[in-house]
Amino acid sequence: MMAAGTVKAQQPLSPELLWKLGRVSPEAVTPDGKYAIYGVTYYNLAENNSERNLYKIPLNGGDAQQLTKNQGSETLVHIEKNGNILYLSKGQLWLLEANKEEPKQLTEFEGGLSNVKIAPNGKYILFSQEVALQKVQSADKYNDLKKSDAYIFNSLNNRHWDTWFNGKFTHVFYASYQNGTIGEAIDMMPNEPYFSPQQPFGGAEDMVWSPDSEQIIYVCKKKFGTEYAQSTNTDLYAYDLASKQTKNLSEAMLGYDVAPSFSKDANYLAWLSMREDGYESDKNDLIVRDLNTSKTYNLTKDWDETVSSFRWSEDGTKIWFTAPTAGTIQLFEISLSKDLAKAGAKQIKQLTKGAYDITSINGESGDLLLLSRTDMNHAAELYTFNRKSGELKQLSRVNDALNASIAQSKVIGRTTKATDGKDLFSWVIYPPDFDASKKYPTLLYCQGGPQSALSQFYSFRWNMQLIAAQGYIVVAPNRRGMPGHGVEWNRAISGDWGGQPIRDYLSAIDDISKEPYVDQDRLGAVGASYGGYSVFMLAGVHENRFKTFIAHDGLFDMRSWYGTTEELFFANKELGGNYWQQPTPKAYTDFNPINFADKWNTPILIVQGGKDFRVGIEQGLGAFQLAQLKGIKSRLLYFPDENHWVLQPQNAIVWQREFFTWLKETL
Repeated sequence: MMAAGTVKAQQPLSPELLWKLGRVSPEAVTPDGKYAIYGVTYYNLAENNSERNLYKIPLNGGDAQQLTKNQGSETLVHIEKNGNILYLSKGQLWLLEANKEEPKQLTEFEGGLSNVKIAPNGKYILFSQEVALQKVQSADKYNDLKKSDAYIFNSLNNRHWDTWFNGKFTHVFYASYQNGTIGEAIDMMPNEPYFSPQQPFGGAEDMVWSPDSEQIIYVCKKKFGTEYAQSTNTDLYAYDLASKQTKNLSEAMLGYDVAPSFSKDANYLAWLSMREDGYESDKNDLIVRDLNTSKTYNLTKDWDETVSSFRWSEDGTKIWFTAPTAGTIQLFEISLSKDLAKAGAKQIKQLTKGAYDITSINGESGDLLLLSRTDMNHAAELYTFNRKSGELKQLSRVNDALNASIAQSKVIGRTTKATDGKDLFSWVIYPPDFDASKKYPTLLYCQGGPQSALSQFYSFRWNMQLIAAQGYIVVAPNRRGMPGHGVEWNRAISGDWGGQPIRDYLSAIDDISKEPYVDQDRLGAVGASYGGYSVFMLAGVHENRFKTFIAHDGLFDMRSWYGTTEELFFANKELGGNYWQQPTPKAYTDFNPINFADKWNTPILIVQGGKDFRVGIEQGLGAFQLAQLKGIKSRLLYFPDENHWVLQPQNAIVWQREFFTWLKETL
């Protein structure tokens, strides 16, 4: 299986070229079905910032037209039937009338608006805002000590992702709306110490209008503090505008319940649901409730994969969804019969197949679906999928000119026998000028997650094309724990972080090392998060296979990590519990990288974010201190203002330059 062959090109991809690419994200299809609306983000390295503008392009193909030119980032809110576009910029609503170039600012709402949705009847607006409900900062608690910056907490969830809790909660509001005039804002969660949208990444997908504009469904985990930190039990809440009463629609469902979406005819409500509380990577099932009978059905209960995202068909007879499969993410369809009790795997049809990822489903017009697509050589672009012919056709061409000047890598699927006899699939990415008669340094790429798909993704940091372009072969295994190879394979990593998944990594690198073009004296292992943990584990068990390591925000000491990470539901599930219970889970003994410190002898670059609360700073500092005290060539790359990721453009360039400098020095 090959994603792309080597083509004639002018230059290999560099970090600077990578950051010149436009980042395309589709928004919607216009009500007349003629155009696709999408956003493109460009980064300015000199200014260390970005700008996003909206564009439209004929759905049948043609030239794109830029719609917005405001400084900042614009996000589509609503397209009116007459073609007028409402969008959000700098926290306020703007109107761009059809066939006009100059937009008009509609609102000056105090505090700004976020996650805006206009009701189907056009009479109401839905949005989120922060509400101050608790005093946790000393300056708020003690009026005579205004210069104090202390925090005072009585429970966990005192910090999340990269932010300390400041006593404020995001709540969902609605108000009357007419031509930019917003009426009195009504908080649907008055005085409730809960977050909606979810923290830290929830957005507009966490709240939706009913087709009749009489109800609002929102997602919320109605737990606080220590209980909040140990649970994934979000629910769907239905708020009735007339009675102002709220009803829990998924009370009996104990895991994540997210992404509520009504069928256009208002007969059904669909959402994604996980079964087990505390398991963030449980199988994601597609749930549908018949609103006429109040009966609920699991459409994917007997399907051996997990759903990523979904969208209703306009006529309500089908649901399209994306899901990982065999190292890719593909488009699927499930047809809804009148008897939903009979729905199941037999009604699921895979619509696309190839060495690429379908990353979103954004609209429908006749036989065409608007999608976005990536592969390891190409950032996201808009595509249309013809449901009759099965043709997948590129629509936007934001990066075509730049791509034409960049050498493409050969990407091939490879299957290895794991130590337990099961098939282990890997992507192998080759330098664009690969010559099988030569020998190449080769990197084992260790994916994070640990239960995220290793597919045909296109990252602006862990970019496989960029790494290969510097002269390295990369092997990227779909080791135990990754979706796309059945639910059992996906679940197998929980409680076994340092067991079979690490053996899978060694099997993959040993297998590719048999090839004559792989230089066995120049092997490295790199990764972030669980991938960083994997690198730290490999440093103690690799038996001199590798000549260098790079670990970004990796877990080094599982005891101290358990004591400092914020989402304890994850730690409890993945590690098998806490470190003081008896018997002690293997995560703190057999699978704890720090316990293999005596075996460390290989050069290592350690990257750590100062605002990473998921994997705290003590993890990277502890690993670096170990390497230094043992006299191992080592380097610490520390980003004080970055979290678990590196988001600022100039920091990202530093990350990539140091990454490749280290490899040149040690490999």
